[in-house]
Amino acid sequence: MSNENNTQLNNMTYETAVKRLEEIVLILERNEVSLDESMKLFEEGTALTALCSKKLEEAQQKITVLTKEENKE
Repeated sequence: MSNENNTQLNNMTYETAVKRLEEIVLILERNEVSLDESMKLFEEGTALTALCSKKLEEAQQKITVLTKEENKE
């Protein structure tokens, strides 16, 4: 992916990324795009999946920290 696409991904919220992933799945399931376009969509989907996983992991870590801090009080 290009740097511009990476910047757009990094600025994307979790919810927006999931919505785009759903759109990509629907497009690919219809089987109406060329192989080249399918590969581009697959690449985008892979990047979105990684972004979502990263955001979920960050949220989990934050919850863990907050829970530990709350239990100390």
